[in-house]
Amino acid sequence: MESMSAIDSSFLHIENDTTPMHIGGVSIFAGPPPAFEDLRAMVASKLELVPRYRQKVRFVPLSAGPPVWVDDPHFSLDYHMRHTAIPAPGSEEQLRQMAGRVFSQHLDRNRPLWELWAVEGLGGGRWALLSKVHHCMVDGVAATDLMSVMFSDTTGGAPVHRWSPPPEPSGLEVLLRTLVRRASPAGQVDALRRALGAPRQTTRSLLEMVRATAAASPSMRPVESSSLTGPIGPHRRWSWADARLTDVKTIRTVLGGTVNDVVLTVITNGFRDLLDSRGEDVAVDRVVRTMVPVSVRRRGERGVYNNRVSAVFARLPVGLRDPAARLDRIRAEMDGVKQSKQAVAGDVLTSLSGFAPPLLLALGSRLVTLSPRLNMHTATTNVPGPQQPVQTLGRRMLASYPFVPVVGSIRTVVAIFSYDGGLYFGVTGDYDGAPDIDVLTAGIERGMSDLLTLASPPPRRRPPGRRRTATVLGPPAATP
Repeated sequence: MESMSAIDSSFLHIENDTTPMHIGGVSIFAGPPPAFEDLRAMVASKLELVPRYRQKVRFVPLSAGPPVWVDDPHFSLDYHMRHTAIPAPGSEEQLRQMAGRVFSQHLDRNRPLWELWAVEGLGGGRWALLSKVHHCMVDGVAATDLMSVMFSDTTGGAPVHRWSPPPEPSGLEVLLRTLVRRASPAGQVDALRRALGAPRQTTRSLLEMVRATAAASPSMRPVESSSLTGPIGPHRRWSWADARLTDVKTIRTVLGGTVNDVVLTVITNGFRDLLDSRGEDVAVDRVVRTMVPVSVRRRGERGVYNNRVSAVFARLPVGLRDPAARLDRIRAEMDGVKQSKQAVAGDVLTSLSGFAPPLLLALGSRLVTLSPRLNMHTATTNVPGPQQPVQTLGRRMLASYPFVPVVGSIRTVVAIFSYDGGLYFGVTGDYDGAPDIDVLTAGIERGMSDLLTLASPPPRRRPPGRRRTATVLGPPAATP
């Protein structure tokens, strides 16, 4: 039995009838698709490497502690792996529509919180894998580690053994073990001992947290009313866009900024197009405030599958018409965020929440979804993936588009996944509140094109002068 961290359990408490809290994506592979039995055998060979995939959630009676992970004695791989198809030759639009319907459905909390769908019928001789995993299991960066394990041709090395889980603990056992652990907080004692052993470092961290909290306080104010926020329903739309990392690096080299600055700039263009198409005013001072999750996983924590994320807030200058001016504004904005160390404050405050009574933590998490107006219009997450080709059963993965959930009153969110030289944008929208997210994804691609045009040198023209006559080669003249 293993207890969840405070932030992991918050993802469970945030979930409600209209807000499923799983992440996922659609990965497209070169065909032909493998036999489903072969795919199932490949996944079965990896389960020993990711034990969480055979564990389920148990809630502690009387809310005496955070939820815990226990082995599922009734685990069945056939339940978690699904096989479906779109009418051949299926279009990418049909694939997106099917994925939107699948992503709208909650995962069953009585079973391990993941699903894997094999999708056949995609045009161009391709097929796809659609994955869903609850956010309480893993954050985005660790999810890429899981993907590298599950979506690779290598096996676990040893033959697959029959899995024999221990008996599932009763509710009373779960309660007693939780109470014993809370009565002996060894981990908190160790943390206190480390803090006392390095007083200078501890003092510096506390000062950084105070400065960062003060710098982030303006971002805590509620945002202005917009069509980007409002009530959401239980159904989702999902769209995607593409870009090349080489183009981003060209823009960065010529116009300045970081890769993330360029990505946020093209997303800004997408939101500008979206608001403009809805008839909303995009005056010069108009901004869209986005929350940007950042990984604060430290060295040595790779392979630990829990959530180690914090957040910063950025203002996207949708009111600026000039793409270069937008990039300059965002670069200055993100430089200020880095100097303020907002992410440091977020991580420290998150760790402090582990001392709160679990019931209060649950109530606080639910308030996020009940608030009619949040301190952001949207969220943007950028997850690095493998920069070399990934294969599954000898089929190369061509593209991978991420899915992240909308939460509370936020109707549209953007996720970016980098893989093998490509940037893949996945945009999630509320089905009724954001029926036009294709305008946003088209605006992202157009924003990239506009920046690339500015960064590309104009074609060289031949200097004016005497025009040279071209020599025309032909067969030799006949001899008279």
